[in-house]
Amino acid sequence: MAGGNFQQMAFMFQHQASQTAAPPPRSTDQRSFQRVTVNLPGRLMLANYEEFECVALDMSPGDVAISCVGRPSAGEKVIAYIDHLGRVEGQVLHLTPGGFMMTIVASERKREKLAAQLTWIANKHELGLPEDRRHDRLTPRVTTSELTLDDGRRYTCRIMDLSLSGAALDIEFRPPLGTAVRLGSMRGRIVRHFVEGVAMEFISVQSREALREFL
Repeated sequence: MAGGNFQQMAFMFQHQASQTAAPPPRSTDQRSFQRVTVNLPGRLMLANYEEFECVALDMSPGDVAISCVGRPSAGEKVIAYIDHLGRVEGQVLHLTPGGFMMTIVASERKREKLAAQLTWIANKHELGLPEDRRHDRLTPRVTTSELTLDDGRRYTCRIMDLSLSGAALDIEFRPPLGTAVRLGSMRGRIVRHFVEGVAMEFISVQSREALREFL
């Protein structure tokens, strides 16, 4: 079950989606996008705030096939956090034997960014390029936390991605690049801004034991 901030975020998404939801997709418009086999892990949140681990099997800027033990209903609004790609929001089109197909509700700018990311993933698989990640990802059991600044200000955040060297956080507040911050007991600095939030790099590489509060 997600924390209160994630629930508020999901409620805002549902409220916005109800105002901006696109009409049901035509039988051809989803397939007009180039589909890419991705097989990327992630986490899924259903409309009732239940969370499940999932895998994005194949994807385009307009839809994604998800494998997951969580079983949403056709037409249900869901949110998925997918490694490398961040948050995607949309509506379940139909169920499949191992999961479901969902639309992706996004601005034109985000679709263009997603198309570029998928092109990179496709090319990386084609060329057999290695991952550019210095340390393996960890799966956080506790995803809701607080980002603390040196002046004592605290901001609720959601851990999207975690490794021994840093974390990606879903957060509304964007501290400037280079800002000293603390995530739980881990000190670090903001090194990147992206659509959903910020990335921080820990001051030193951590051990799994040091990250036990999240695992």
